[in-house]
Amino acid sequence: MTHLVSLDQGTTSSRAIVFDGAGRVVAIAQKTFEQHFPQPGWVEHDADEIWATQRDVIGEALASAGLKPGDVRAAGITNQRETVVVWERASGAPIHAAIVWQDRRTADVCDKLRAAGREPLVRDKTGLLLDPYFSATKIAWILDHVPGARHSAEAGRLACGTIDSWLIHKLTGGKLHVTDASNASRTLLMDIHAGDWDDELLAAFRVPRAMLPEIRASSEVLGEADSPLAGVPIAGVAGDQQSALFGQACYAAGAAKNTYGTGCFTLMNTGPRAITSQNRLLTTVAWKIGGQVEYALEGSVFIGGAVVGWLRDGLGIIKSSADVERLANSVPDSGDVFLVPAFAGLGAPHWDPYARGAIVGLTRGTTAAHLARAALDGIAFQVADLVDAMRRDAGGDAGGDFIELRVDGGASVNDTLLQLQADVLQLPVVRPKVTETTALGAAYLAGLATGVWQSRDEIAQHWQIDRRFEPRISADEAATRRTRWREAVERAKGWARPK
Repeated sequence: MTHLVSLDQGTTSSRAIVFDGAGRVVAIAQKTFEQHFPQPGWVEHDADEIWATQRDVIGEALASAGLKPGDVRAAGITNQRETVVVWERASGAPIHAAIVWQDRRTADVCDKLRAAGREPLVRDKTGLLLDPYFSATKIAWILDHVPGARHSAEAGRLACGTIDSWLIHKLTGGKLHVTDASNASRTLLMDIHAGDWDDELLAAFRVPRAMLPEIRASSEVLGEADSPLAGVPIAGVAGDQQSALFGQACYAAGAAKNTYGTGCFTLMNTGPRAITSQNRLLTTVAWKIGGQVEYALEGSVFIGGAVVGWLRDGLGIIKSSADVERLANSVPDSGDVFLVPAFAGLGAPHWDPYARGAIVGLTRGTTAAHLARAALDGIAFQVADLVDAMRRDAGGDAGGDFIELRVDGGASVNDTLLQLQADVLQLPVVRPKVTETTALGAAYLAGLATGVWQSRDEIAQHWQIDRRFEPRISADEAATRRTRWREAVERAKGWARPK
């Protein structure tokens, strides 16, 4: 019994992946679910649909692997972070659609809290910034806009949680209401130094403590699942980016990875020290294992690989996401066109919820190929901005400067993107053989808790390089390109600010 099932619940799809005891993929099943955009800047999911798709893919993955639940040692869960669900304890029914991490509806609430001088409190206790990206203002919004919800929450009749909590609730037939330290650290409600929900933060965001799940370790047996994983211990839980950091074997302070998903997320392990960013990065819990909390510096890009989806679905210039590389390579460069994909505002290090997408430098000679190349450039430039901020923050303090950037996520299969990334970073970019590192991290955490592996050193031996991308342009050329990029970013800022 060395097989592990990882539930990888993402922003656009639910997946289940079966791994063996060497960390190899045995089977994958995936289902997409609907994205809801009720107003500009609003993004919602149907929480019941999330559960239905996740439940279905578990069965499909087990069948594909030829396994029964009794053949599985443990299950791990990794999830889109900050997205919140509020449900009735008695019935288990959500009282509102899940509000997604990309949602910007509470930008004005964050502005008011900032004007009231609350950001230093938030920064000191949570390591985060006041931004609608995080969970707390989303929870309060639901309580304020669903009739009777606030009274029910204060009376203890409602539960809330990030998607990991929702899945565990459903997997255990409502018996468990828990989260792990990495997910809790993304809510604006947890003191990351004390490791628990904080009364001062709860009061500031008007979230009743009675709603919240118990905070547990990222690697421990939480309880047993019901169908479709009947009897299988749930033993690993981490937010998707922390899980990817663990799956990339970034266990030493100073080790870093970037995940190219719907967004892009760069994390650097800083060990047991929570380093406060001076460059508007986030300080977050990486994981909690064996009573020890470890931390990371994080930078978030809201629109990464999703810009390729926009080229496909919004503009129709490609038929599938895989076509973008061929189209981008049909021109030598972007023709001095820059695409800033700030469709949902700008994340770190800018933190401008009112920024919007911009394309600058268009001429009559601009083609679809130039836009495709500019889209890939835009992803790479955004990640480079994060890495620069991280270098300034951490340096030797985190155990050493960047020596390489490990990469994963759906868009990491794009060789052109990774070469562009190495060029603008002037650093090696390293892709592992197993790029399913988000799901793999959750499996590793579950296996560590149940004896499949005895230590992180043992796990790290499974990590292998697929390809290493070295810079091919000069530092001067990279600097020139990035100067132009920064000029384009300035033109995108503040566009949707209320007049």
